[in-house]
Amino acid sequence: MTVSGPVLGPFETDDPHDRRLAHGATGLLRDFNRAGLLEAADVHVAQRLGSITGETDEAAGLALAVACRAVRQGSVCVDLARVATLDPSLPWPDPGGWLDRVAASALATASVVRVDGGLLYLDRYWREEGQVRDDLVARADQPPPVTDAAGLEAAAARVFGEGRDEQRGVAVGAARQWTTVLTGGPGTGKTTTVAGLLAMLAGQSATPLRIALTAPTGKAAARLQESVRREAAALTAADGAPVAGLTAQTLHRLLGWRPDSRTRFRHDRGNRLPHDVVVVDETSMVSLTMMARLLEAVRPDARLVLVGDPDQLASVEAGAVLADLVEGLSARRDGSVAALVTPHRFGERIGSLAQALRDGKADGVLDLLRAGHDEIRLVDPADATALAGVRDDVVRHALATRAAALAGDATAALEAMDAHRLLCAHRQGPYGVATWNRTVERGLADATGAPVGGGWGQEWYVGRPLLVTSNDYGLDLFNGDTGVVVRAGDGVRAVIAGADGHRDFATSRLSDVETMHAMTVHKSQGSQAAEVTVLLPPEDSPLLTRELFYTAVSRAQQVVRVVGTEASIRAGVSRRAQRASGLARRVAPG
Repeated sequence: MTVSGPVLGPFETDDPHDRRLAHGATGLLRDFNRAGLLEAADVHVAQRLGSITGETDEAAGLALAVACRAVRQGSVCVDLARVATLDPSLPWPDPGGWLDRVAASALATASVVRVDGGLLYLDRYWREEGQVRDDLVARADQPPPVTDAAGLEAAAARVFGEGRDEQRGVAVGAARQWTTVLTGGPGTGKTTTVAGLLAMLAGQSATPLRIALTAPTGKAAARLQESVRREAAALTAADGAPVAGLTAQTLHRLLGWRPDSRTRFRHDRGNRLPHDVVVVDETSMVSLTMMARLLEAVRPDARLVLVGDPDQLASVEAGAVLADLVEGLSARRDGSVAALVTPHRFGERIGSLAQALRDGKADGVLDLLRAGHDEIRLVDPADATALAGVRDDVVRHALATRAAALAGDATAALEAMDAHRLLCAHRQGPYGVATWNRTVERGLADATGAPVGGGWGQEWYVGRPLLVTSNDYGLDLFNGDTGVVVRAGDGVRAVIAGADGHRDFATSRLSDVETMHAMTVHKSQGSQAAEVTVLLPPEDSPLLTRELFYTAVSRAQQVVRVVGTEASIRAGVSRRAQRASGLARRVAPG
């Protein structure tokens, strides 16, 4: 297909140094890059693979670039007929025959792309989706594990007291099958159910069970370990003993990192994990690639319990695995999906707000926010006085963290840091993480008279909250771990919280960390705080979705404060996050 003249769109520039532009691109790739729909990286991948395979159909090259774009945005595949409606002003290939052209292309012949079920995949994600399906179906088709029915029922009655019928039923069902997807909103007792299930399974085994507790981030693993141990302490000594000493670790650490690969691990199909039971918390954060690596490493005769909330944000990487599994497996007769719906320990009004968000009821959300309860507060961003109050409150929490850190009390500093979370949708802009980190640091400097951030030598100030932003296997640190800079003698140390206790490092050893007076909602997953402040972006922000809003609100244990306009709140309730995937269809019966 030929196009007359270039399409510039939002990239109205011919600057040879503009990194957004693929300067050597021609035809459709050039037009769609200049229009802003494709990034330079998408174009470069399509050009290079097209050159290697000898692809000459520019419609096929455009499809490959669009598939790369989809993965960047969290999808594992793309519906070409649907994507062609994004911007009717662009010179799209004929949607009716586009997918057929790709299926007949050199790119498809070389297995660079795959066409399946009317969807276009990059080969890697097509294979991973198929592997996840095959492994889950194989687990479901096995004969169920052998259990002592009478002993199981007796243990369930003992472990789950009065008023816990829902959790008891879920735990008994999970004990009788190899794979369970356990879902539930905040405070519905997912961890209580897991702890009770593990105690029941331990009582069924003649030898000590090998149990793995794991989560995608260090913070989530620490919360899982703490919660399971707390629940175990509430059981009888005999029931709680096998669970009380369990430790949790990140998925990367469980699977065993390899220095030669970012997507492969020591434990795989040829070197299975030794555990009899594997529990994964915060499964909504698990990407398709990581789920594929986990399933190939778990023994077929080991119980697998995937725990999470499918209404939360999905992984920052490609895939919406938990939501897909809930949708696809719910139709199976084996009861693979079990949902907890009764709240127990969540604040009543915050729970009501979270439920209104899940149900998509914008009027109900606004009514709760405007009711004037101490537990739920609404701040108009146009109210300068109210916004200044938010700033002062965040600075007050930062000062409390700093005071503990100056005293060298790492535990108290971490607890003070975790008392409040300021959550943003964006990294940049007036409601973004970068702006609010600078705002809080200016407030700290004004309050203390000490240099805080902003210059060389001032970065590692006492009381600086830290967020680890990438995995460092050498230091055993993982993306999402949190910590604080604490005074140590005449210097400072960085103390990072973990499931197995606090560890301190020389600040010079930490490279991929950032300041965390504010953090993105995505990065907050797996953590909770007594108080949460949510800064909603303008209503036209593409990041503002129901999943983001719900995830932010459900981080709060006692108080949630929402800074946003009515328009932003309504947009946040009504707009759903869309991720293209074929996994739900693949794992469904038939």
